[in-house]
Amino acid sequence: MLTNKFTGNRGEKTAALYLKKKGYTILDTNFRSRRGELDIVCLKGDTLVFVEVKSRNNLSFGLPREAVTKKKQQSLIYTANYYCFIKGMVTYNVRFDVIEVVDGKVSEHIENAFACN
Repeated sequence: MLTNKFTGNRGEKTAALYLKKKGYTILDTNFRSRRGELDIVCLKGDTLVFVEVKSRNNLSFGLPREAVTKKKQQSLIYTANYYCFIKGMVTYNVRFDVIEVVDGKVSEHIENAFACN
């Protein structure tokens, strides 16, 4: 049986490879602050993209994107703002994406999954 940690780590590595193939430049992975974690931070053109990776071994518990609740979104936005501040990237365009990984493969890349409100 696969552990959640293994599934999550495998999903994040799979998502990072997928993004690289799509022309994204990976800046950071697993960036942590007191209020949350950013799975992948990358650049696509002049846009700073914060990617939340949700992994599942199967869909018996629903779609991975369903785990990105309003509370999770607020945590990601807070942590992204902190990231931009400490890295001196406050003037960049920002986007939040969600990548779903099911059974070790990217099943969906949702660009602009939610807004910064």
